[in-house]
Amino acid sequence: MRVHLVTMPWHPLDLPSLQLGLLNRIVRQARPGDEVTEFHGSLRWAEFLLEHSGGRLRPGDCVAVGSDAIFHGLGDWVFSGALYDDPGWGTARLREYAADRGVLIDTALEMRPYAAPFVDACATEILAAGPDVVGFTTTFMQNVPSLALARELKRRRPELVTVFGGSNCDGPMGHALHRTHPFVDHVVRGEAEYAFPALLRHLDAGTAPVDVPGLCWWDGTVSRANTETRRTVAPADIPSPDYDQWQAALDASPVQEYIHPKLVVEGARGCWWGEKHHCTFCGLNGSAMAFRAKPGERLWTEIDRLVRRHRLLDVVTVDNIIDMAYFRDFLPRVAAGGWDLRLHYEVKSNLTPAQLRLLGESGTVHIQPGIESLGSRVLDLMAKGVTGARNVRTLRECENHALTCSWNLLYGFPGERADDYTPVIDQLPALVHLQPPSGAHRIQLERFSPHFSDPALGFGKRRPAAMYQHVYDLPEDELADLVYLFDTEPAGIGGPVERRLQEAVAAWRAGHAHSRLLFEEDGARLLVHDRRHGRPHATHRFTGWRAAALRRLEDGRTVAALHRLLTADGHGMPVAALEAWVHEAFGLGLLFRDGATFVSLPTWGEPVRLPEGAG
Repeated sequence: MRVHLVTMPWHPLDLPSLQLGLLNRIVRQARPGDEVTEFHGSLRWAEFLLEHSGGRLRPGDCVAVGSDAIFHGLGDWVFSGALYDDPGWGTARLREYAADRGVLIDTALEMRPYAAPFVDACATEILAAGPDVVGFTTTFMQNVPSLALARELKRRRPELVTVFGGSNCDGPMGHALHRTHPFVDHVVRGEAEYAFPALLRHLDAGTAPVDVPGLCWWDGTVSRANTETRRTVAPADIPSPDYDQWQAALDASPVQEYIHPKLVVEGARGCWWGEKHHCTFCGLNGSAMAFRAKPGERLWTEIDRLVRRHRLLDVVTVDNIIDMAYFRDFLPRVAAGGWDLRLHYEVKSNLTPAQLRLLGESGTVHIQPGIESLGSRVLDLMAKGVTGARNVRTLRECENHALTCSWNLLYGFPGERADDYTPVIDQLPALVHLQPPSGAHRIQLERFSPHFSDPALGFGKRRPAAMYQHVYDLPEDELADLVYLFDTEPAGIGGPVERRLQEAVAAWRAGHAHSRLLFEEDGARLLVHDRRHGRPHATHRFTGWRAAALRRLEDGRTVAALHRLLTADGHGMPVAALEAWVHEAFGLGLLFRDGATFVSLPTWGEPVRLPEGAG
């Protein structure tokens, strides 16, 4: 059997498709006689635009439409005209949507005319290989490009078998996609390691796939959806990905000079925190929350093999959360491995300074710690299991260990109040030397999140997000099953407090590159050099118990706890004197206050910073 595996736009151009790399291995292991071919449509799309636009549309434009505009559906809209055989489909609705929200759509409008001829070219190339089965992986805005190509393939060769899978096919989304698009023969809902080979066996035998858990298939004109399984794929059954065909495609591509390619690895699936306390807004793990991880030595062996084979040192892990065992058996192995790796990792925000130090020593340069807020009560509403003080400590330690930290500041949670934000907003200018969030964003309602599953948490009214009106030509009851994002009545803060928050975050982002707040030890004195944007430059000098107090507050403490520690260290001072000094240091912006807890803000060392967008 000839199996063609396809990833369409808008897969990131700098990354191989982990899904294709895994499926390639899975099929070849389970069915060694099958021929497996990959089609890297996102790369092809960037090439197509570059050539046919005369160089006007470049790979960076693909990022702007396919990644930066992910919450506006621009990438799907570019291909919806090709799906519905109407070059103008949805344009008026998109223009109205964009005008209402201030969304820039010029690049998407310029790309739209190229979508249909691109789909035509893709179909020609794939069919020339004579496939029996074409499998599409779809995540976020890959649905419409994939559907447009699948439709064209079936139009030209009706006997061809089309299969969809990926996170866009999880749960009810997969069945809705199947029953509303008759040219999609099968949809694999959930993990594919067991289901896809089982489906291929049925196709070989010509039998109905009634026993493949979660599979959607056509019984005549009726869309059947097999019961989904609770069984998750064991780490031992998750292979190391094969990126050879991606490498060959990249090596031959004129797009290569525009991107910095990275490898993608997977150490774990699911979320160990979510198993215990599912963050109320998060739907990312879908129906597969159960946490599983490969042993650290095995993950290191996979990375070592891929680095040697592809001669790339940037490695992105797709784990939703790091396995804490990796601080014992994986990261020390990486640190001792001899490769000058640059790792990218998602972690929990309550890591200790020692753990963050180990991340830095292992070659980790970028983390996504899920900070989300600096206010403890809002973090409680999220079920994050961390305090605002701890999150500020994490930001400070990222600076200490030269870790780039990506995070969003979220708001709009049912039950939050203005006074949950006002003290934080007032203190944001003091944090300007620490890495800012990408912005302040009102949360959206995500399928699979507790907010979605339990309307009693505050989002009782919901409907498919407005962006889907310019993406799909489907009735709302079908969209309600098909889509991932929903609109609902705004919750939490609004009005002046919301504007103050957004303005304060914008000011933080604008002032960060030129701000420093640095510790320096000068004999018995502790110096703090304040070079923060918006403040007069100053150097503060501390000695004795005051210097000791500032160091003790790096871990975050109440005044009472700080007094006990200093007394135990042999420093004698009245509690009133300590309280007065703490409030003086707070007034200078040297401390962050979270309720009764104070945290020191100065950092050690001065990482090199590039202006945003540089490099």
